[in-house]
Amino acid sequence: MKPIMVIIGIVLICLGALILAYHGITFTVREKVIDFGPLQATFASRRNIPLSPVAGGVMLAGGILLVIVSAKKRR
Repeated sequence: MKPIMVIIGIVLICLGALILAYHGITFTVREKVIDFGPLQATFASRRNIPLSPVAGGVMLAGGILLVIVSAKKRR
């Protein structure tokens, strides 16, 4: 069970670091505005999903804590 805790800790560290580096996910949505026979017009809008830096810090700290605790239990 201890190697699983180390893997989960490393995954949490990576995800926490990514969330702290990128404060959100940005993507583009294309919508049809006009569809009149052969005439078509689309509108592209950028959307943003904000990610909390607090959540990234908690994930990073939790991952570090899991790795340290599992390393101490091995000895």
